[in-house]
Amino acid sequence: MEKPELCRLLVIGGSDSSGGAGIQADIKTGSALGVDVSTAITAITAQNNLGVQSVEPVPVEMLRAQIASVCSDLRPHAVKLGMLYDAVRVEVLSEAIRKYELRNVVCDPVLVSTSGTILLEPKGGELLLSMLPLFTLFTPNAIEAAALTGIPVNDSADLLATGRVLLDRGANAVLLKGGHLGGGDSTDVLLQASSPEPIFLRSSRIDTRNDHGTGCVLASAIASALAQGTELVDAVTSGCAFVHSALQRSAHLWRGAGRGSMNLLS
Repeated sequence: MEKPELCRLLVIGGSDSSGGAGIQADIKTGSALGVDVSTAITAITAQNNLGVQSVEPVPVEMLRAQIASVCSDLRPHAVKLGMLYDAVRVEVLSEAIRKYELRNVVCDPVLVSTSGTILLEPKGGELLLSMLPLFTLFTPNAIEAAALTGIPVNDSADLLATGRVLLDRGANAVLLKGGHLGGGDSTDVLLQASSPEPIFLRSSRIDTRNDHGTGCVLASAIASALAQGTELVDAVTSGCAFVHSALQRSAHLWRGAGRGSMNLLS
């Protein structure tokens, strides 16, 4: 008799010593949503809510070995990609997705930290764009979308334009995050190659400093839902709702001297 198994999520990205973003936030998110999380770490960071103080990449062969170990025994039902550091490590991921036929891949293109630290070199960004057809969903924020497409983003119309460019470059689906655009509401836009109509996801903006790691958490929440068999639009909707609830829960908390992290486990 076959034994039941948990839905499994493989998260590949950088470690955040503060626990608010990166691998640590991915694990917390998956755990909160009932998904078993495996990891492959690309880089170790020393950071807190004031910024990133140091970054040290994991050796390429160790990154490759982590992915191989997980995929050979605990094959994931979904994958979330975060901080990839450089073109060499992006290439390792490209090879792994093809070799292990990984599915339900959600890529959060972590280019620069909120404090301005470069987390993916330019050549890595170019290679990431060539991998768009391999991703189920690509989740850039407004700053990342502008950097990747060369289109200045000042409003939702600009955000939509960058999404169209990314679809033209081969993306299957793009979730463009509008949190950096300001205003009373925060509007994200989902574009799918299979559907001509954009889907706008609007939520009221929460006045809080505790928003460190929102991009990581959103991508992990969506990937967790995909691992459980949820269709993409519903997975995106539930992921956005999860982040909004976490921001609401955290708004009144003291979470360090800078941009604090969210409470994901209540």
